[in-house]
Amino acid sequence: MKLIISFAKQKICDLKILNKIKLEKLKRKNRGNNKLILAVDELIFDLENAEWASKTDIRQTRPDADHVHSDGFYFFDLNIHRTMILIIIEQGEAVVVWTGSHDKYDNTFKGNKKTIEKWLRNQQLI
Repeated sequence: MKLIISFAKQKICDLKILNKIKLEKLKRKNRGNNKLILAVDELIFDLENAEWASKTDIRQTRPDADHVHSDGFYFFDLNIHRTMILIIIEQGEAVVVWTGSHDKYDNTFKGNKKTIEKWLRNQQLI
């Protein structure tokens, strides 16, 4: 399944979050870390209330967003507790693909876009 993001055709507004359960699980796993829970809630709010017409708009709203693949994949770096969240943003939807600590991110993705692309291919996301 290949998903393509195209800002030229339409403005992305009020994204529906798919796999939101991964974010809820992250919050439950980190009960007591109020700063992280607040940061996850802020990400959810920003996604659900998005009014983005370009990749630049995403970066203006979420400076922690790193566009890691041309098919609309972004890592959000919640600098609280060094948490990383991989989301694909595509035509009115934000799909949570992966969540984990920065250490887990380093072990899985090596901070390398080619490794990220290989992982996405292995997961049949591109």
